[in-house]
Amino acid sequence: MAPSGRERAYAFLKEEYLADPDRQGEFINEQEVADRIGVSRTPIREALFLLAAEELVQLIPKRGAYVAPMTGREIGELMELRGMVERHAAGRTLARGAAPVAAMRAILEKQAGLRGSEQAREFIAWDHRFHSELVAATGNEMLTKLYDGLRARQIRAGVVALFSATGRQDAVLAEHEEILRALAAGDAAAAAAAIDTHLEATLRVLLDT
Repeated sequence: MAPSGRERAYAFLKEEYLADPDRQGEFINEQEVADRIGVSRTPIREALFLLAAEELVQLIPKRGAYVAPMTGREIGELMELRGMVERHAAGRTLARGAAPVAAMRAILEKQAGLRGSEQAREFIAWDHRFHSELVAATGNEMLTKLYDGLRARQIRAGVVALFSATGRQDAVLAEHEEILRALAAGDAAAAAAAIDTHLEATLRVLLDT
């Protein structure tokens, strides 16, 4: 069954529009979005109500839907939640002998080929895939859905971090390499430490902006 207009609008807004850091601090132009994906404004409004319930947009009377910049509290909570999920995923997959090292290696190689500001968003999209590959390997569908729900926020935060610190792309790749090295060695403690180091570095960059 083909997705409804509301479903298409919701997916586009969440996965594309809201993941763009340049949209922070803007009101959403409903007609622009409707024209972009070929639906009427009604499903756009329905999708915005769903996104407001997730606190991804703010509905302002007589103004519309506002994409608020992420606050320091939100960034800190995002990194805390990511750490909890990713450390669990590392331990769980290693205990089951199911750590997806080869798949994550392929993703990291793809990410390493994306350089410069013009490819920053794609770089961070692959960053999310690197981590979500580990979470999906737990086999826990509810956990995977919860983690995938963070995608829009992760990409927004990740792109901002890339533009906020010189050499951050190289640092991200090195931090990912440390995570992979620990997983390949079957060392859950080292993997958890590498995940913490990676997230803490991202958090420092974002809070210093």
